Amino acid sequence: MSSAVPLTVKGTIRAPGDKSISHRALIFAAMANGQTRIRDILPSADVHATAAALRAMGVDIPALSEDFVVRGRGLDALHSPEQAFDCANSGTTTRLLTGLVAGLTGRAARFEGDASLSRRPMKRVAAPLSEMGARISFEGAAGHDGLPMRVSGQPLKALRYVNTHASAQVKGALLLAGLCGGVDVTIEEPVRSRDHSERMLAARGVRLEITDTSVTLPAGQVVLPADVVVPSDPSSATFFAALAAMADAGELRLENVCLNPTRTGAFDVLRRMGADIVVEHSADVGGELIGTLVVRPSSLVGTQIGGAEIPRCIDELPIIACVAARARGETRITDARELRVKESDRIRAVVDNLRMLGVEVEEFPDGMRVVGSTAPLSGHVVTHGDHRLAMAFGVLGALPGNHLTIDDPGCVAVSYPAFWRDLTGAVGLGRAPEVAHVGSQSATATPLVVAIDGPAASGKSSTAQWVAQLLDVRHVDSGAFYRALTFLATETGEAPERWTAETLLGHAGRVTWRLTERSVLPLVDGVERDEALRGANVTRNVSRVASMAPVRRWVNSVVRSAGAAVDVVVDGRDIGTAVFPDAQLKIFLVADSWERARRRLIQRLSRRPNDAEIAEEVEALVARDAQDATQSAPARDAITIDTTTVTQEEQVERIVALARATRERLRP
Repeated sequence: MSSAVPLTVKGTIRAPGDKSISHRALIFAAMANGQTRIRDILPSADVHATAAALRAMGVDIPALSEDFVVRGRGLDALHSPEQAFDCANSGTTTRLLTGLVAGLTGRAARFEGDASLSRRPMKRVAAPLSEMGARISFEGAAGHDGLPMRVSGQPLKALRYVNTHASAQVKGALLLAGLCGGVDVTIEEPVRSRDHSERMLAARGVRLEITDTSVTLPAGQVVLPADVVVPSDPSSATFFAALAAMADAGELRLENVCLNPTRTGAFDVLRRMGADIVVEHSADVGGELIGTLVVRPSSLVGTQIGGAEIPRCIDELPIIACVAARARGETRITDARELRVKESDRIRAVVDNLRMLGVEVEEFPDGMRVVGSTAPLSGHVVTHGDHRLAMAFGVLGALPGNHLTIDDPGCVAVSYPAFWRDLTGAVGLGRAPEVAHVGSQSATATPLVVAIDGPAASGKSSTAQWVAQLLDVRHVDSGAFYRALTFLATETGEAPERWTAETLLGHAGRVTWRLTERSVLPLVDGVERDEALRGANVTRNVSRVASMAPVRRWVNSVVRSAGAAVDVVVDGRDIGTAVFPDAQLKIFLVADSWERARRRLIQRLSRRPNDAEIAEEVEALVARDAQDATQSAPARDAITIDTTTVTQEEQVERIVALARATRERLRP
């Protein structure tokens, strides 16, 4: 929430690694025969999806970290994945890997994604690849040209393709198909799109013929290994450049920003609007211009954005529209119809949200008109799960006098997992916009946290899920994050007795989370693996993992980050004592060991267990209780509910009643 006190920004921000370069660094490393060292990669959900897909094709990619090595074995070593690629929300993963698979004769893959990605059109990449000879079929409803999609690699023929819309993803997919299929490819565009593929391929020994509007790949070339340092994503840096430009005082330094001319359109637009942006310490690194930007507050005016400028700032148009809402005069954005097929219909979503906040705005088929003002803005922002909308309106909400709530702050994990932390650091505590769950009747400055603790098999998770559903908030199963680390450890084949906190936390970079409609969902390599996390081997060893203090600290920090974003019901161990000691409502569930054992066996066996089976399970639970003794004590201010003789429905009703009373007490 923003106050009316003038905003002073300060600090140095290093935005995450560039998403476009991160995807391509992994793919080109997988194609090469040899080792590729990758530093400063973006460990976002999108990039994890690409890494997971390449691992499924046999590529040796370790956990994504600040510095790691990919051991490629060339194109011949790539094989068809055993399961469908889960591309999550990543259009880049989908389109680039479609080109890769299309050129690999005899190999095939099915592409799946979340609801948002599945709505995005894939025919634009499927059509030219099919023209080359690839076999591509859409497996959804009739007439639907999105995911799920199956791609079968075939012997390809040369292609000269005239694309009516500049698209770096389509261009990259066709270049990958040409490289894998060993054929000539020429792509013509109306204006030049992002050229990361061309720059990175040239650095890896691939000869290209490039003009202002075309690129040609001669046949019969191979990709060589080449180390890469991923610069900061200019799209991510733009949010903070905009913030500093709209502030009242101070400055922000944005380090290590990629200044590739095909990516700096947003900075050019901001400068034209009056922004004070200075480049310091620039240098050419691996074919990419990298520098530090220093941005200071200035008086901003409206502008016109369209034509050839659009491809250079297409992803930044939501934040530019938000800047326009605070600039003097009118800003018109045209020729940006591409925005309608991004993670959301960004034209409609930006217009609807700005209008709801009180901004004068007009929607065009290919853009919008925004009239700036200094009037306070207030309201609830619906992001449609789109990370760029969440960040754009997050910046707008941090300005003096504005009062915004963001419905899905967690979606920023797609490209900038630490965005809210960096925003708070730049503007100071108390200025960041509020966050609220979709469907909440109101938002409070402090999200509601209901902490549910208890010993093993006390019914914490199922109860917490039911409570969250009735309260219309999200559920966080902290145990799922322990299970994710345990699962990754079991995948190494190392004996559990040899696991250490250090080796376990070495996998932490592969575990992320995203907000779904009902829960905070842990992801492994950007993919949901709930069934695997509930497997017997994981269940046998998760207590060992959870007993390690450094691991508990890591899980606690992850769970806290979710609870700082939205109203949540959290279950697990230490929730009310260590994870959320300030939770507004703390519940501790207990039941006698016989009843806990009986319930667990009914769930596991889907039948009524006999006494011998229950007795054996009781022994296991008693042993587990002893192992978890330090983590199973209730907080002093927790409300204990003995569930031995009450139904789950009754205990849920009690907790919901307590939570509603707590929420009413917190209401401003």
